[in-house]
Amino acid sequence: MSTAGSRRSARPLLAAAATALVSTVLLALAVRHGWLGPDVGRGDEFCEAARDGRVRQPANAASNAGFVLAGLLIAARAGHPDRLGDVLPRHRGLATAMACLVVLLGPASAAMHATQSAAGGWLDLTSMYLVAAFAASYALLRWRQWPTTAFWATFASLVVACELIGLLGDGVPVVRHPGNVAFALLLVLAVVLEVRLWSRGPARTRLRLGALALATMLVAFGIWNLGQHGWCDPGSWVQGHAVWHLLGAVAAYLLFRLYASERVTPPRR
Repeated sequence: MSTAGSRRSARPLLAAAATALVSTVLLALAVRHGWLGPDVGRGDEFCEAARDGRVRQPANAASNAGFVLAGLLIAARAGHPDRLGDVLPRHRGLATAMACLVVLLGPASAAMHATQSAAGGWLDLTSMYLVAAFAASYALLRWRQWPTTAFWATFASLVVACELIGLLGDGVPVVRHPGNVAFALLLVLAVVLEVRLWSRGPARTRLRLGALALATMLVAFGIWNLGQHGWCDPGSWVQGHAVWHLLGAVAAYLLFRLYASERVTPPRR
């Protein structure tokens, strides 16, 4: 017999599905009607040649469907409180929020690759900030044992900070844009805190899931670089940057599974 606390809820999946539907429809309308502005070449460094159709980089754009799928899978699991570990269910709405943010990564990143517009580039970076800020804020929440309201304040502050850093311009070695530096630093902070949390106890995650998420992101980053400095066939439908998107979606799902694995171990007597 299930208790009220463990009863399945369809709300997370409905929220993520609504996010996917609305954002995808808005993207399709934006591409069709040119709402995001003219093609200014944003994202053209990611190898794929701009096509003549409405969607400028179809392979790089379509591969973002991986984020939508990952977000929906997260939402499906979020509807089962008994499959979220001991800590995540204490913070109402966070599992659903993460699912929706991961879903949004898809259409937001596709906006840049579909239009190569300045507004599309901003949407792409902002969606990255949202997910990285979530990871850092959730780690800080558990490290400092903050209430959920403090999570949202920290999350908003980190996103604003990333946006301000992103205004500094281009020209950063390796990662090209200062916004990418902000994104990477938030992920590094999250990784460091997750390791510290695991070693501190008494709540512990399955660190293997975190290691897999990190390894996936490192491989994805390597491919992201190769796609700009060697592995490049502009006319191919097999694009290194598309692989980066797909691996990023896998890493996001693994990160959620890490959160959902957290269990509080009873103190030793």
